[in-house]
Amino acid sequence: MIGLLDNIDRKILYLINDSLSNPIFDLFFVTITNEDLWAIPVIIGIIILAFKGGNRARIAIGLTLIATGLSDLTVVEVIKPTIARLRPSHTLGDTINILIGKGGKYGFVSAHAANIFCATTILSYFYDQWKRSLFFLALSVSISRVYVGVHYPGDVLFGGLYGYGIAWLFITIWVLIKMREIKRGRTWIQYE
Repeated sequence: MIGLLDNIDRKILYLINDSLSNPIFDLFFVTITNEDLWAIPVIIGIIILAFKGGNRARIAIGLTLIATGLSDLTVVEVIKPTIARLRPSHTLGDTINILIGKGGKYGFVSAHAANIFCATTILSYFYDQWKRSLFFLALSVSISRVYVGVHYPGDVLFGGLYGYGIAWLFITIWVLIKMREIKRGRTWIQYE
């Protein structure tokens, strides 16, 4: 069974990484997968949202940062070394297009996919009007990891599911805290 799943994973990898390869996708996916290019715009967005978005924004940002931090920490420090699945960039070498650095040794699960799905799920909960754009962003970042040759599709699929699960754990905790604080007559949790 594992052999069959691995075979399917490789076939989808080759489809995305090789068959879909073209200069426009190369530029798009290499750009969107590079977190260094996103760092400054994200920090600026967080600052603007925190100052202009009111209590809703501050709560959303706080939950997003804590949940994404936990997602990243557990993926990098626990899941990847425990599962120890080598990245395709380390095992398939010359047979795939590696468009960026090879990445760390292990790839299961994708921290990029886990973190982006965690963040976008929480932000979508607080800002329903952004849901489609955020989902497109999360999907694009996840696919980019396969396209550039550093993850198998299974890595990003399970990374995305893991991040989504972490997000809903934190959303659930937030809802429970909010309900408790409303019963106590506290207003710090209120937003329109």
